[in-house]
Amino acid sequence: YQQQNQSDKAYAAYLNTLHQNGWMRHNERGEHFLRISCHAALSAATDAATTDAAAKPAIAFAPLDAFSKLILLLIKSVPAETADGARPKVQLQLLTRVLSVTIHHLIRQHQAMQYEQRPHAFNQRAYLRLFGSWLFDLNAPDPALDAIQPQILYAFCSAFNALKPSRLPGFAFAWLELVSHRMFMPKLLLLKGHKGWPLLQQLLVNGLFAFLQPFLAAAELSPPVRVLYRGALRVLLVLLHDFPEFLCDYHFFFCDAIPPSCIQMRNLILSAFPRNMRLPDPFTPNLKVDLLPEIAQPPRILAPFSNALARNGFLHELDAFLTNHSPYSFLRELRGHVQNADGTHKAGVISALVLHVGAHAIASMQSTHAASAGLAHSAHMEIYQQLTADLNAEGRYLFLNAIANQLRYPNNQTHYFSCVLLYLFSEAADERVQEQITRVLVERLIVHRPHPWGLLITFIELIKNPRYSFWSKTFTRCAPEIERLFESVARS
Repeated sequence: YQQQNQSDKAYAAYLNTLHQNGWMRHNERGEHFLRISCHAALSAATDAATTDAAAKPAIAFAPLDAFSKLILLLIKSVPAETADGARPKVQLQLLTRVLSVTIHHLIRQHQAMQYEQRPHAFNQRAYLRLFGSWLFDLNAPDPALDAIQPQILYAFCSAFNALKPSRLPGFAFAWLELVSHRMFMPKLLLLKGHKGWPLLQQLLVNGLFAFLQPFLAAAELSPPVRVLYRGALRVLLVLLHDFPEFLCDYHFFFCDAIPPSCIQMRNLILSAFPRNMRLPDPFTPNLKVDLLPEIAQPPRILAPFSNALARNGFLHELDAFLTNHSPYSFLRELRGHVQNADGTHKAGVISALVLHVGAHAIASMQSTHAASAGLAHSAHMEIYQQLTADLNAEGRYLFLNAIANQLRYPNNQTHYFSCVLLYLFSEAADERVQEQITRVLVERLIVHRPHPWGLLITFIELIKNPRYSFWSKTFTRCAPEIERLFESVARS
């Protein structure tokens, strides 16, 4: 980096020397060269770092850019045939080794700063510069890299999984910027056959939202966590605008990872709809939802949601009851399956149970050509009613939220779960259940837009259909501010 802007001839001579002397071989000598180079670049870049906790650590970019360019040139200059194998294989090995060396250096520095109780001294910008430069350079169109183009993204996926915020909280901001990088996230989602979709889902759910979950559940966000939360919202907005099908297909994973209190974040996910679909206006007078052509189509859900039921050991019993409508002892035992020993509720199991029973009900109605009028006398509805009656207020709130999470764009699941929620409201013997159903709907409508289409048509049906006698319920008139709230939501 002290002799910048050298000619291509000088670079070629230097690289040739490295190759001839075996410094690029996949052996101990090659690893030693990469470790020394990485350490030298990062040390030169961060040596001027300040120890003042209130100041931003200083950084020199020239050594980092030089190391980044060296790695790029080394990968591109790999000969067609080497002692380690064919060119694409050796190029990928070299990239993987470089990423591994950089990750180990990052982890050691992060741990050292934590041990010395100087977390502010950890300079995540240096590593952000390196990874960002490689994302730009290695994903740019180049004949020397075309043969390994998809595998480059897979290598960075593995690297970012190793650096997730729950493991390295001091790297969280740089990590989010890298995962949402314009040379990473869009390219990963545009891979043929949607091969990159499960990889990004794992990064966001197991990396970002798993880290944020305890902070969001406590509803007490420190300034850094608040900034990270806003960054997560912006990533979801980008996905909602550019890749809505990704959010549609993985909505179950995302909703499972987000606490119930994060209403706007959940609305962003549930408002996604396929780009080839035009949503009917939910405010159209006398809209016949059941006659819409889209309402008969099943949604695609790329989540094995039934696995949670199998892990808890009652999937077989559940399917037997849904098929045979017996034994009735299963209904009495159901609450025990969704509760922990200390009385807390298994939110993930409740969500999986709701969706599994709903999917089974829709399949049953399609196979028997039964109308939704038969909803009331089915084993599926008996399960929902049993849970509504047996669960306490906290468990019932989680259960109703799990139903509301299926009120999305026009499809047969949105229609079915809308009917389920309205039926539970009309048949509830306790007005407190009706009040809780209303709460689940209204709290999702009073936040800023977007609002899921299925949520809107369900609430409009609830307040306008005289069958439900919504405005005669005492909870709609219990206080002037509550009355004004309902009237405001109804008008909007």
